[in-house]
Amino acid sequence: MQYVKIKDSIVEQIEAGMLAPRQKLPAERKLAESFNTTRVTLREALSLLEADGRIYREDRRGWFISPEPLRYDLALPPHFLNRATAQNRTAKTELILAKVTLANKPATRLLDLPPFSDVYHIDRLRYLEGRPVAFITDYVRADLFPNLLDFDLNNSLTDILREQFATDYHKARYRVLVSSLFGDIAQALRATVGTPATVVERTNYNQHGEVVNCAIEYWRHDAISIESLTHIAV
Repeated sequence: MQYVKIKDSIVEQIEAGMLAPRQKLPAERKLAESFNTTRVTLREALSLLEADGRIYREDRRGWFISPEPLRYDLALPPHFLNRATAQNRTAKTELILAKVTLANKPATRLLDLPPFSDVYHIDRLRYLEGRPVAFITDYVRADLFPNLLDFDLNNSLTDILREQFATDYHKARYRVLVSSLFGDIAQALRATVGTPATVVERTNYNQHGEVVNCAIEYWRHDAISIESLTHIAV
């Protein structure tokens, strides 16, 4: 099938170094002409490449070659900047929203809270090399961390809880889902509606075994590689 041949041709160019990470592909019309095909067939090839994490699309800007994904090791502390720095990546976090609110359904479920509990709702955007790759919503127990909003939440929440509230993460529960980007999250990530996403739900426990906060992370699916090294008891 022609769209498979087009996909394979672009993959070959990526692997040969002819197309560099974050390089913009020609407009779809020009690509279709260069492959002597229709826009419909070309888009089938591009969709396959996107599903494989080879390319990504930015709304109203076009298609780009995906960089190497960030290795997301579930066995390591959830410290975005440290993880990125260790992999020679340039990272930044931008605060979008921070407020006290009644716990909604996801917060109640993940934090195991009774009805009408107050939580901090914190939305942040994470960047790699200037590209927005993840939209993070944190829910933090308000009863454990008074005045949390007084601190700079552009910085690591992990560090703030440790340094300001003597709280360390001693255990975490993860759930990884496959989803798509919609609404404000898609807009923040400069993604078209329906772009594939990897969703990571994380619930953190402190040194006393208490649930302290949780995060729902919406990642562009090409931007991370989930992995973990575990010791298996025999």
